[in-house]
Amino acid sequence: MSHPVPSSVEPSIDFEPVSIGEFQQRRERLLGQLPPGTGVLLRAASQKIRNRDAEYPFRQHSDFHYLSGFPEPDALMLLIKNAQGEIRSLMFVLPKDPQQEIWTGYRVGADGVEARFGFDQGYTLDQLDKLMPPQLQGLEQLYFSFSDTELSAQLQGWCQNLQQRLRSAEQVPQQRLNLEPLLHELRLIKGPAEQQLMRAAGQISAAAHRRAMQKCCSGMGEYRLEAEIQHEFGRHGCRFPAYASIVGGGANGCILHYTQNSDTLDDGELVLIDAGAEVEGYAGDITRTFPINGQFSDDQRALYQVVLDAQQAAIAVVKPGARFDDPHQIALKLLVVGLVKLGLLQGDPDELIEQEAYKPFYMHRTSHWLGLDVHDVGEYKQQGESRILEPGMVLTIEPGLYIAPNNETVEPRWRGIGIRIEDDVLVTDSGHEVLTESVPKTIDGIERLMNQQPRQLTEAE
Repeated sequence: MSHPVPSSVEPSIDFEPVSIGEFQQRRERLLGQLPPGTGVLLRAASQKIRNRDAEYPFRQHSDFHYLSGFPEPDALMLLIKNAQGEIRSLMFVLPKDPQQEIWTGYRVGADGVEARFGFDQGYTLDQLDKLMPPQLQGLEQLYFSFSDTELSAQLQGWCQNLQQRLRSAEQVPQQRLNLEPLLHELRLIKGPAEQQLMRAAGQISAAAHRRAMQKCCSGMGEYRLEAEIQHEFGRHGCRFPAYASIVGGGANGCILHYTQNSDTLDDGELVLIDAGAEVEGYAGDITRTFPINGQFSDDQRALYQVVLDAQQAAIAVVKPGARFDDPHQIALKLLVVGLVKLGLLQGDPDELIEQEAYKPFYMHRTSHWLGLDVHDVGEYKQQGESRILEPGMVLTIEPGLYIAPNNETVEPRWRGIGIRIEDDVLVTDSGHEVLTESVPKTIDGIERLMNQQPRQLTEAE
């Protein structure tokens, strides 16, 4: 029997996991760009020790996840396009082990790789050194990640084994090429299945920011506001954030990657929250800045509006055919114009930009790619030029202004104010879609949400 959701609780945000067929198509697209006689090797992530015999929660390597969806550590994937152009996919995984599984959970095993993940052949890792050399025989070139030094050493051993056994170097892959540039360009363009996951990540992240605005009040610890965000993530099935949440009250908002979240939120100050949920590996990434007591002061309002105007103008230029750098350039111009109007900088805006006089107030770029990694893969330039935006790309738009508490070049009333506004933007065929638009960012919208109901810190919370 179903039960109605209480009116004070937002309904769950649903999303569909990526299908086996989608992962198979990704492998086929990758091999479709490669000539016959080519192999691709890729290794899964390993468990990492947190302290003594306790491990960090396992998170699969993004490249490995993109091509397989396989959730276990230490596996190795081999994709082959033979001389006739036929494609095969092999996976080496941890063996089934009933005793170990009592402690660490069920394993898929070799048979499960074929049945549940669509690989042609599954083997156990204890067969790797015996079976890998024959699989490499006759391949002309081999792609793998040059950053994976352990796999590089293993590959060297397998090739030496093969060469000694055949007493010839002709049947050993002669070309060894870096997989990352090719694979990362595929990852840069998000297909429909990825877009719906990123849409869900944006919606869940937005729900968490709305909750934070509604719960925030003076005297609360930053960590308690972080707990409200994590609660909302978990309520929608997202056990982990996409990155360590930033909850910076007052001058802590001027620290770009502040994650201590240990101070008290004081009346009259702003709090900057940069937090995003992870959905099936895909990241949400939102930043909102709002008044702890629910009401912007005049100075906070003036500086905030400068950042908001810059952010909205930057989002407006995102469309196919625009360049990746366009949002940054328009945001930067408006930020500097705003700083001059408020008296925080003096001079001609264009000259100030050329002199980088804005750097004490705005020291980062406006955008980065977003996907399976928070700062996702893909080149930002092509042939020395900022690359052209295409449908399926997802980027953040996140201008900010940070007036350091010890900045004596400005009036004391401005010091210690940090503001950033960030949304996730999908490039569409006709323009763009803001994936995180359901959390308010206008001054009136924020104040209205925060003051819909009384916000008071109690010991019971």
